[in-house]
Amino acid sequence: MGVFIVVEGPEGAGKSTLVRWLAARLVAEGHQVTAVRQPGGTPVAEAARKVALKFPHEMSPVAELFLFLAARADLVQRVIRPALEAGQVVVADRFDLSTMAYQVAGGGLPAEDVAHAIRLATGGLGPDLMLVLDVPVEVGRARQQAARKVQDRFERQDDAFHRRVLEAYRRAAGPGVVHVDATQSKKAVQDAAWREVMAATALSTRGVS
Repeated sequence: MGVFIVVEGPEGAGKSTLVRWLAARLVAEGHQVTAVRQPGGTPVAEAARKVALKFPHEMSPVAELFLFLAARADLVQRVIRPALEAGQVVVADRFDLSTMAYQVAGGGLPAEDVAHAIRLATGGLGPDLMLVLDVPVEVGRARQQAARKVQDRFERQDDAFHRRVLEAYRRAAGPGVVHVDATQSKKAVQDAAWREVMAATALSTRGVS
């Protein structure tokens, strides 16, 4: 089986940039790699992404939850599991921890119910390595403003929401969870992440919870 690596963290932490860099570095090292984003990656998931992030009207956390889980279920079935079964390294921009951070900590949904729904959507698939990038809310916002990023529905939430999300990320613990200080230079973050990825790919073990 392949190796499943997930990059998590709050807005402006540099997840997408790190995922692209890791995927390119892994390919250069001779690995077969599939890079995916959450939500997205299949026609169903991309349609759900458009509604979840760009819908111009109010949406309840429950509605958000099921949009994200529909997208994840389709991506896992059609892309992630087949790639892992083919022995590839899958690098994902977000996975289950984002749901617990945004819809549970941020949106106030009950953690136990959401955890059950996540397991149903993913069949219990979990990453071998989860890199959690840590950056203060103010720093993340400043980075996005500097990049002139067009904000989606979640990025427009107030600072209190984003602080709850950040604290959920900071509390994340368990096998394969590694926290990385994303206020460091890009090279320092990449070096720290690469050390963990090398260890994970060397072990080449699959973890399904």
